[in-house]
Amino acid sequence: MFWKLAAVVAAAIIASIVPALSAYWFWILVIGVVVAFVVEGVRIVPQQSAWVVERLGRFQGTLEPGLNLIIPFLDRVAYVHSLKEVPLDVPEQVCITKDNTQLGVDGILYYQVTDPRLASYGSSNYIAAISQLAQTTLRSEIGKMELDKTFESRDEINRQIVASLDEAGRNWGIKVLRYEIKSLTPPEAILRSMQQQITAEREKRALIAKSEGERQQEINVADGEKQAAVLRSEGEKQAAINKAQGDATAIRVIAEATAAGVRAVAEAIGDKGGLEAANLKVAQQYIDAFANLAKASNTLIVPTSASDVAGFLATAMTVLDKTRQAQAAAKA
Repeated sequence: MFWKLAAVVAAAIIASIVPALSAYWFWILVIGVVVAFVVEGVRIVPQQSAWVVERLGRFQGTLEPGLNLIIPFLDRVAYVHSLKEVPLDVPEQVCITKDNTQLGVDGILYYQVTDPRLASYGSSNYIAAISQLAQTTLRSEIGKMELDKTFESRDEINRQIVASLDEAGRNWGIKVLRYEIKSLTPPEAILRSMQQQITAEREKRALIAKSEGERQQEINVADGEKQAAVLRSEGEKQAAINKAQGDATAIRVIAEATAAGVRAVAEAIGDKGGLEAANLKVAQQYIDAFANLAKASNTLIVPTSASDVAGFLATAMTVLDKTRQAQAAAKA
């Protein structure tokens, strides 16, 4: 810029010294001065960008996106900042947990410039500053936890790092939006121990599940046998009840039939000629029964008065006569 200014001044001096210069060269000189002022004084700032302008080495202002004018040869663009969200990879580092275990941790940080002036003059290198601060904060947070706890507390670690960086970043004109742990890498021996622990835990869950299954199976079998026994007993009970009701019904029907038969016989005896018919029937049944004594078994039982058929008939007739008299008295 200064050499351009020097060239313009030299051209003016030459023009004043040499009066023989023609108008042609004068207009060339004027056009060159205008072009130099346009080139040095016009700045087009892209969207989501901020340019910091210094005037003679002192902060003058920040150029907004679009067309901006500055004073040529006095103002200059000292810093250019992007206002977009920027990811920053935090290198892996070795941290010591609360139970004295080494743990390799790396992550990624997302930040955004919110104040271009502080970002230019608050720190000589804010990227290196937040990167180092993220590493130291991460070591501090990991040192507060045991190894097993670190794998479960990633979100908590991320929140603590973001809170610490965001507080410090206010002086640097930046805002830390979020931090994410990419990987936690314990030593090889710890990995083998963790794998063995996981395998043992899985075997334990498998044994527990198997025992629970066998227990449930035994419970189901016992419950099924209980229900079957109850159903069998209910069935036997109902069968006994049904048999008893059937027997009672049969006895009642037989008794009713017998009573009806007796009533019919009594009525028949009371009629004319009924007694004689009854005597004939009794005598016939007596003779038939006596004739079949030897057919039922090898043992033959002979009544002492087997030859006294007339005496037996007389006895039966006496019984029938008393029955008829009792029936006649009942009717009277």
